[in-house]
Amino acid sequence: MARVHPTAIVAEGADLADDVTIGPFCVIGEHVSLGAGCHLHSHVVIEGHTRIGEGNEIFPFAVLGKAPQHTLYKGEASTLEIGNNNVIRENVTMHPGTALDNMVTRIGDNNLFFVACHIAHDCVLGNNIIITNDAMLGGHVHIDDYAYIGGNSAIKQYVRIGKHAMISGMTGVTADVIPYGSVFGPRAVLTGLNLIGLKRRGFSKDQVTLIRRAYRLLFAQEGTFNERMDEVDRLYGDDTEVKAILTFIKDGGDKPLCHPER
Repeated sequence: MARVHPTAIVAEGADLADDVTIGPFCVIGEHVSLGAGCHLHSHVVIEGHTRIGEGNEIFPFAVLGKAPQHTLYKGEASTLEIGNNNVIRENVTMHPGTALDNMVTRIGDNNLFFVACHIAHDCVLGNNIIITNDAMLGGHVHIDDYAYIGGNSAIKQYVRIGKHAMISGMTGVTADVIPYGSVFGPRAVLTGLNLIGLKRRGFSKDQVTLIRRAYRLLFAQEGTFNERMDEVDRLYGDDTEVKAILTFIKDGGDKPLCHPER
């Protein structure tokens, strides 16, 4: 049976796994589902059509599933879906999707959300992502696995962040960031590759060297960007990591892409 503090309010209809722990003064809405092993510290609010998987730890004053901050939201029963083994620290906010997209905000597994970061409506996040203090995601942002989002950064609506990318603190991101890339600045520019992150995650020296070669060619000053894309594909396109960069760029179509500062 779930352990619910007597001061907590759990609406009839909420679905709680047997070993869920709900601390003092939490509020759980009627359409909320909490998976096995979830631990809510005090003063957590979870409402709306919110489904949370197993093993998540949620700290005080986090607010999950409340109505999106969008003037066209009309109360539709959109959802917030959170996977397994996420850590959600104090004052984090996450909003459900809207009818402007697929009606769902989706969070993967093993992510770490630092104090006061915000995940807006219709965002899609992968696994093993770290989003640090006061970082803000606009609506419809997509972030791939192992990305790192620095404190006080802001990511514009519809921007995509590739896997293993790093967004430095105090950075405003208005264009897509390639996998393995590192960006910085009031208006983010590509400053190179996330080399420290790649080494920490076990990429071999040969893998990193190949990615660096592809990066240097892709953002060289000679020729057009499409010509350089074709050349990178010809020389390194059989490599899994390089292919991930090329596929990410192609999938973006005409969306703007972060480039190095000239």
